[in-house]
Amino acid sequence: MPELTARVVRAAFPNGTLAVRIREALGPLFEEEAFAVRGRPAVSPGALGLGSVLQYAEGLTDRQAADQVRARMDWKFLLGLELDDPRFEACVLSLFRSRLIEQGLEQTTLELERLRVLDALEGRWPAVDRFHA
Repeated sequence: MPELTARVVRAAFPNGTLAVRIREALGPLFEEEAFAVRGRPAVSPGALGLGSVLQYAEGLTDRQAADQVRARMDWKFLLGLELDDPRFEACVLSLFRSRLIEQGLEQTTLELERLRVLDALEGRWPAVDRFHA
């Protein structure tokens, strides 16, 4: 997590947002090694996983989710990106889901994380409770 992103987002949203609460409750999701790709991906699998979880939670299309990442600093906080990071494009979400399927990780990762998000948002995780007003 870039220090500036964390500092600015926590100052701007002292009570948190959905994106902040998810990041605080779940932290990073995926280990890079689980995605055995050549070279380093432009956006980490963990950021794509968290972005997919929030996309699901807010009912957004890939394009709408990518727009949120570029426009909102709390989404950049969720994904662990620098505030001025422009790399997130809609097509990477589709490619990420394809990669999950290729690796056989689609059910064992995203579904479990979505359930954890629902638990977190219902206040079952201590890390989330501190953001309630």
